Amino acid sequence: MSENRKEYRIETKCIQSGYQPATGEPRVMPIVQSTTFKYDSGEAMGKLFALEAAGYFYTRLQNPTNDNVAAKICDLEGGVAAMLTSSGQAANFYALFNICEAGDHFVCASQVYGGTYNLFANTVKKMGIEATFVDPDADDETIHACFKENTKAVFAETIANAALTVLDIEKFARIAHAHGVPLIVDNTFPTPINCRPFEWGADIVTHSTTKYLDGHATSVGGAIVDSGNFDWDKYADKFPGLTTPDETYHGVVFTERFGKGAFITKATTVLMRDLGSIQAPMNAFLLNIGIETLHLRMARHTENALAIAKYLKNHEQVAWVHYPDLEGDRYYDLAKKYLPKGSCGVLTFGLKTDMQGTERFMDNLQLIAIVTHVADARSCVLHPASHTHRQMSDQELEEGGIKKDLIRLSVGIENVDDLIEDIEQALNKAIN
Repeated sequence: MSENRKEYRIETKCIQSGYQPATGEPRVMPIVQSTTFKYDSGEAMGKLFALEAAGYFYTRLQNPTNDNVAAKICDLEGGVAAMLTSSGQAANFYALFNICEAGDHFVCASQVYGGTYNLFANTVKKMGIEATFVDPDADDETIHACFKENTKAVFAETIANAALTVLDIEKFARIAHAHGVPLIVDNTFPTPINCRPFEWGADIVTHSTTKYLDGHATSVGGAIVDSGNFDWDKYADKFPGLTTPDETYHGVVFTERFGKGAFITKATTVLMRDLGSIQAPMNAFLLNIGIETLHLRMARHTENALAIAKYLKNHEQVAWVHYPDLEGDRYYDLAKKYLPKGSCGVLTFGLKTDMQGTERFMDNLQLIAIVTHVADARSCVLHPASHTHRQMSDQELEEGGIKKDLIRLSVGIENVDDLIEDIEQALNKAIN
């Protein structure tokens, strides 16, 4: 938005931010379904490649549709710059790889999505970047002890998938900054509707836009947003990719040329240039449609999830329930602090039965589907230990907060009574 434009409330931003049509232009954001863009002179094109002018020349780097949607997400999070990626995994990888290289180290909360854990513990390790995993509930001294001279970042999830750990953002930001490194937070589950990590000291936010931001299970995607608050030049020796000349652009120093936009500009012009994980413009268009109702959907997701959590807590066949908004939950106080509007639509629980009984329960659900997904309009269920987190060892599952009997229920925006009735009939068939 332009500087003279009113600062609207977040509900309005969901609809109005990003694309701003001029007189006579389409009211709805267009899909720029083109790989390339025409210029009248070779000089004009050359300036784009030299980063001496702004504009579009190849969709692998930037596309107007993508940039409009990225600008909307940036505005929702309260950042200064943002970019879209092809997936949430790509977003997390780019956010880290943008400031880490072979020989570097980072600290990561142990309770993160299984795919993210595998990316950081194994794939990134093969690239020479080492991670130290720490319990997000650990005390300050324990977390401080994880840092090394070559530590370049701290990574965590606002609400862990599927452990539902609520991150103490202020604590992790304080510790990260004490060591001169940024805090990167994956804000997928609460979305900026329920939590804005920058307001609590986080420096960079990532999203799997595939989840609540899209909201309809139509488009895989990711996003990275930079707060613009971390002073890369203050710790110039730690971050040479941003603070020293980049010879692939004839000596451009990103922090000098682009200021607060340095992090996203480097990620776009270097990582996206070389690795190419761009989000398709059509997917960005569908993502934007989802974001327009994000504020409405998140309220319904959390309302439904809390009702089902209360129902399960009082059910004689249920062994335990974990949902941050449920009074008595171990993260209830942190949720009230960081997530006053509600956490998300995901809850976990275990049954008073064996694994076969758990499988029978899931197989007998009629309205709620077993799918490899979470956080969209339709309710779905999964058993993380044997599905999304199956690649992890028993010890890794325990450290990640994933119990063997944990059922992850992503509550949609259907009528909550229909959902409860579906759970009830499945429990009766599974355990009685």
